[in-house]
Amino acid sequence: MSPELEYATGAVITKPGSSEITKTGDWRTFRPVVDNEKCIKCGICAQLCPEGAITLTDEGIEIDYDYCKGCLICMNECPKGAIEKVKEEK
Repeated sequence: MSPELEYATGAVITKPGSSEITKTGDWRTFRPVVDNEKCIKCGICAQLCPEGAITLTDEGIEIDYDYCKGCLICMNECPKGAIEKVKEEK
């Protein structure tokens, strides 16, 4: 392959939502809210979050609402029903 046809492999995303400037959380209609009493810290929600906006901590789940788009995949996949949707208030 000639050098001019070579492509860079992969991308480096250093922030959730792939943008430090655009806070994509403004796009959501519903926000996921975690009940850390019900949460078993399995981390499924963090693994499946397409924006990387969920972090598993010693205290439980933390959601970075600046980048959470409200897709609610986390809520739908939570095996304990520890995440509920709440209408976003602006």
